[in-house]
Amino acid sequence: MGVDSGLPDFRGPEGFWRAYPPYRRLGLRFEELADPAHFDDDPELAWGFYGHRLALYRATTPHAGFGVLLGWSRRLPTRVFTSNVDGAFQAAGFAPEAVTECHGAIGALQCSVPCHDGTWSADDVVVGIDEATMRAVPPLPACPRCGAVARPNILMFGDGSWVPGHHAARAAEHRTWLRAHPDTAVIELGAGTAVPTVRRHAELASAASGRLVRVNVREPEVRHGRGVAIAAGARETLEALDARLADAWR
Repeated sequence: MGVDSGLPDFRGPEGFWRAYPPYRRLGLRFEELADPAHFDDDPELAWGFYGHRLALYRATTPHAGFGVLLGWSRRLPTRVFTSNVDGAFQAAGFAPEAVTECHGAIGALQCSVPCHDGTWSADDVVVGIDEATMRAVPPLPACPRCGAVARPNILMFGDGSWVPGHHAARAAEHRTWLRAHPDTAVIELGAGTAVPTVRRHAELASAASGRLVRVNVREPEVRHGRGVAIAAGARETLEALDARLADAWR
């Protein structure tokens, strides 16, 4: 979904290294950098990666496909379930309470210890980055309570210290909403099999209705349950579907 807004494609080490050549030289993959342990043992490395992403997401405008989805949401009861951490759905105009971010969001911070179960906004956080080494330049964001290094409120790989915060409540509200709407049509956009959280959720959410539209350039096949597979990008597919629906809604 984010690639059509100009964000880099992190699929596989080659895709990741094309976006971040310094990590190729270091031989570091996305999965190795997205590890909470670095905030303890090498916080400049950790914040080099996440600080750059924070600035990138802030500078990115959601593509026209988000506007299509927002238009549909004004006609039909709609919720968003996403593993993206960029806050793009909210930036596109979706109400925060309608968006379930199952892996958290980069726009909030938490203590890396954590010394408490609270989170706070990253709106005022700017991290200096040496782009030749992709390391952060101190001072680094810190926990206002204990002074330890802060980290993004994102569920990382092997993460035992993530603070779910309001995301837990949103997930519960999402499950309640789905039970109240068993005939839901699910449009799954770009959810791959490497980290299949969204893919599995889409299959479960559409199990009762059989109304799953899987949009995926590389892995469109629907192997579990019923659904329609579309091997294309998110933006072009959403705009094409919107054109079809415009005739039906006239």
